[in-house]
Amino acid sequence: MNRRPSDSHALTAAYALDALDTGERELCTDHLSRCEECRLEVAEFQATAARLASAVAQPPPASMKTRTLAAVDGVRPLPPRGSTTLSPVRSRGGLRRKAGLFVVAASATAAALFAGLAAWQSQESRHYEQQARQIEQHLDDVSSVLAAPDARAAHGRTSNGASATVVSSALRDKAVFTAGGLPAPVPGTTYQLWLEHDGTMRPAGLVHRDGTVLLDGDTAGAGAIGLTLEPAGGSPQPTTEPLLLMDLPA
Repeated sequence: MNRRPSDSHALTAAYALDALDTGERELCTDHLSRCEECRLEVAEFQATAARLASAVAQPPPASMKTRTLAAVDGVRPLPPRGSTTLSPVRSRGGLRRKAGLFVVAASATAAALFAGLAAWQSQESRHYEQQARQIEQHLDDVSSVLAAPDARAAHGRTSNGASATVVSSALRDKAVFTAGGLPAPVPGTTYQLWLEHDGTMRPAGLVHRDGTVLLDGDTAGAGAIGLTLEPAGGSPQPTTEPLLLMDLPA
């Protein structure tokens, strides 16, 4: 793809995500050797992508091992091979009938156990598949903003000391917010993002921890982004003084 040298400024996000073809990457690499501003922007995009990957990592639930072991503990074990018994000797026919009944009962118990485990595993699998699809969609949405040819970044600091980066794209009509060093909110409260439209603050999503958030709502026509501390679950309008208020990057 042929690009003018001035286009290199628009390739920083795609460069950070390794989303350029060979020619574009060489062009951008050459430009970065001479442009400190773009080198800084690439580093910030890479940090944002790393925070995003860390934020969506999903370890197995701690309860999985406990529940599996608890289910196994409910199975009555078979006697060891060659074990002797102190009970009176019975006829072979009676022993066969008893053994047959025991095997049937044990088989039914095992079948019920494994059926239950299979159903539980299937339910757990569907749950994690749904989570994986949601995470994948979130990654795709965020990446589309970061890699947009018109992606622009703005940086600020909240009044409680956290660093903040906003990347917006007019082509995607979206913006992402990245926070680092956010203090834990007071119990019963949450951080909430806002988009300012003609003097009116509209809810744009909640921030639960450090990481990257795709803002809710359209950014077209929005002039600024805000961050406040609100009651748990968020508010329809800000109820506290903004911790951050800065212009959206144009």
